[in-house]
Amino acid sequence: MKKTAGWIIPFFLATAAVSCSESRPNASDSAPADWLIDPSPYAAMIETRADGRDLILTNGLIERRLRFSPDAATVEYRNLRTGEGILRAVRPEAVLELDGKRYPVGGLLGQPDQAYLLETWIAALTPDPSAFHYRSHRTGEIESRLPYVRKHWAEERPWPPKGKALAIDFGRDDLPGILITVHYEIYDGLPLLAKWVSLKNDGPRPVRLNAFVSEILAVVESGITADERNSWARPNLHIESDYAYLGSSPKSANRAAFWIADPTFTTQVDYGLNTPCLLECRPPIGPDVDIAPGSTFETFRTWELIYDSFDRERKGLSLRRMYRTIAPWATENPIFLHLKSTDPAVVREAVDQCAVAGFEMIILSFGSGLDMENTDPAYLDRMKALADYAHSRGIRLGGYSLLASRSIGPVVDVINPATGKPGGFAAFGNSPCLGSRWGIAYFAKLRAFFERTGFDILEHDGSYPGDVCASTAHPGHRGLEDSQWTQMRTITDFYKWCRERGIYLNVPDWYFLSGATKTAVGYREVNWSLPRDRQIILGRQNLFDGTWEKTPSMGWTFVPLVQYHGGGEAATLEPLSEHLDAYKAHLVQNFGYGVQACYRGTRLFDTDETKALVVTWVDWYKKYRDILNSDVIHLRRPDGRHLDAILHVNPGLKEKGFLLVFNPTDADIGETLSVPLYYTGLADSAHVREGEGPSQAYRLDKEAKVLLPVRIPARGFSWYVIK
Repeated sequence: MKKTAGWIIPFFLATAAVSCSESRPNASDSAPADWLIDPSPYAAMIETRADGRDLILTNGLIERRLRFSPDAATVEYRNLRTGEGILRAVRPEAVLELDGKRYPVGGLLGQPDQAYLLETWIAALTPDPSAFHYRSHRTGEIESRLPYVRKHWAEERPWPPKGKALAIDFGRDDLPGILITVHYEIYDGLPLLAKWVSLKNDGPRPVRLNAFVSEILAVVESGITADERNSWARPNLHIESDYAYLGSSPKSANRAAFWIADPTFTTQVDYGLNTPCLLECRPPIGPDVDIAPGSTFETFRTWELIYDSFDRERKGLSLRRMYRTIAPWATENPIFLHLKSTDPAVVREAVDQCAVAGFEMIILSFGSGLDMENTDPAYLDRMKALADYAHSRGIRLGGYSLLASRSIGPVVDVINPATGKPGGFAAFGNSPCLGSRWGIAYFAKLRAFFERTGFDILEHDGSYPGDVCASTAHPGHRGLEDSQWTQMRTITDFYKWCRERGIYLNVPDWYFLSGATKTAVGYREVNWSLPRDRQIILGRQNLFDGTWEKTPSMGWTFVPLVQYHGGGEAATLEPLSEHLDAYKAHLVQNFGYGVQACYRGTRLFDTDETKALVVTWVDWYKKYRDILNSDVIHLRRPDGRHLDAILHVNPGLKEKGFLLVFNPTDADIGETLSVPLYYTGLADSAHVREGEGPSQAYRLDKEAKVLLPVRIPARGFSWYVIK
């Protein structure tokens, strides 16, 4: 690159810019609005068509069509943004195994070819005689699936989300009293549909639900081959359920969506009929639970997000909009200190510092000495006194508890079905069974702790990782086949209990759809023991990478005010006043991304100068909090050698964009950046100001970009407000 007077002049071609074919869908008055910019035209509705035989769930973005005669079945599923059909064949609405016998729920038979479905074929399809058959249906508004009390800063989002609901009842004459209901939700302004199944037993005896498949879609294959293939392209859909564990991303935590081969699809190109083009949503094992007379069982929920693009950023924006809509508690994003002590004097000083600096929450961290399993009344009273003092200063107080990734003992730990003993198979080697007497008592102790002390936060480490248990002596489950389902219900019911009380949940697993509020942004813990300068670059890479699928509020990062795993003086910020440059760098990049860090130590400042630094950047963050918690457009990933940058966007705010540019090098750098402003909603011009300086008007080009000259000081940064 040619340097001129200290300036480097390449164009910054933003990788997040959408392609020319879809960059300006609002370019003409006749073009439909982009739902990611203006979702208001896309209200959900349920319509009756075809002389009452068909019901259509639609919102102008997606459409699912159900035929009710001669039985209920989905006969069409379309992406209205692209015009593409999603389905190639009819399947049952669900499949249940009751008392050892398999029953389809609805569905139609007789399709001549599984590769496609002609309209003329639908009328000739016939009911499956082995199925539960359609009885009736009803529609309504979406209802809350779990209680939500908001106590922390969050984006304003309606709960329950806006949209329409459909419930379809099925029965069998030979199983009187057994009612199967298939539930659907379709949401306003989002190409998203939810589905689940309930079973009501009004019969005279218990019914055992051995297994279920709550969603079956024969999807158009996304790629074809006549050769052996080790990996297959998946359809451009995102399938996610609230039956998720052992993962910090939606992909790694997915345990209930299975893409499998369809042997009935005999006209597919793959000679072995191995194309994974059949979606089944089901638990890996069980549930194998008994449903008593007068009671109702409900499956997990599955959400189906229909992407309208293969662009990585647009898909990420779609996914983040989904979480903002169906898990609005995940937008809660308080600023917190990770305190390493429960000494009352240390806690009170930390509370006072947080109140002065503008921090909002303290988590008594691992290694602090906090024991939430302690039932001693005197201990609980001491913790309550700390919480009361924190509340008196406007600070919320919470703490850490370890659940899994430890061994309690052979009577408590999950039992290996291969050996009949603990160990050798659990996700963390050994783990307590939540259905053991210890597990039942553990959750009772946590509930009592929160009720007695008034604590506001739970950092729940090693959450339930999905381990099965072959014990037949644990009171919380009968044996192996029901052990996972019952343990999942234990953990998710507890998280919903916390959600109802406004208890903030830091959980290093993907429990967002069951009430958790934050997980790790994605980092390697030992990296926080590296020298300070390396932590800063690595930390910014973590922030960049961790905000593709998560909103800024959904991930936490880390700042080792004191030594973490190791590294000594070179890795830590203490004494804080001696490392103000590194402290500032952490504050700026974390707040600038909108991601809160575990500031782990015993204090926030040690001198007036340090206090002034923390206060300055907390105030800066709070001034721009709304836009900094908005979605990230990923411009250039940090590499330590060139400028790196992100852009926050929100067309619904006064500040529609916030550009943050970092220079990690030892020399000043100047560049002309091509900044993509499409997702700000700005159409013709933008007013951009650097810092708190004067604004300047820029014309947007046909791809909604502006060319912005910047000059970033060595090892510095600049920020730009866009209106």
